[in-house]
Amino acid sequence: MNGIRKHLERFVTLTDHDWEIFSSKLIKREFSKKSILLKVGQNEKYLSFIEQGIVRFYIPTELNDITFGFAFDNNFVSAYDFFLTQEPSNYQLETITNTILWSLNYDDLQEIYAKTDVGNKIGRLASEDLFLKKSKRELSLLTESAERRYLNLFKEQPHLLKLIPLKYIASYIGITPQALSRIRKRIS
Repeated sequence: MNGIRKHLERFVTLTDHDWEIFSSKLIKREFSKKSILLKVGQNEKYLSFIEQGIVRFYIPTELNDITFGFAFDNNFVSAYDFFLTQEPSNYQLETITNTILWSLNYDDLQEIYAKTDVGNKIGRLASEDLFLKKSKRELSLLTESAERRYLNLFKEQPHLLKLIPLKYIASYIGITPQALSRIRKRIS
């Protein structure tokens, strides 16, 4: 739990009182590799902080899943659009590695907003972080080559990228696994 406090204190000053309220609402959830955190049609109940692990966002299809996002250690993770609306999700979240999450449910987050001085700022920072990642991904798909998207992902998380199956990486950057193999050969 100290990891989330350190992460938050990079952006806000937390009094012991604010932290006590915030931390009292956190639920520790542990998952093994390949666990489904959220299925299509389920409501997203949590905004979570990843203490350890990798989570993938994907749309399941009959032939090949479409991976459109990853979340890594020391980052927030949620099907945030569906967390906010409390409507059923149209995509899934799955752990790629053993994963430890510290989670807040929707009602507890609303209570934190109401009862702490920094609750709204923490919520805003979490949503801004998730928005910036989404925006960066969209711009990357529109303006960069597949090779550049691969290199950027590799630059951002080189030690963790080795843990992600190549078929997920290929889907994420919008190419086939065979095309990814050609890119990897060309840059090595």
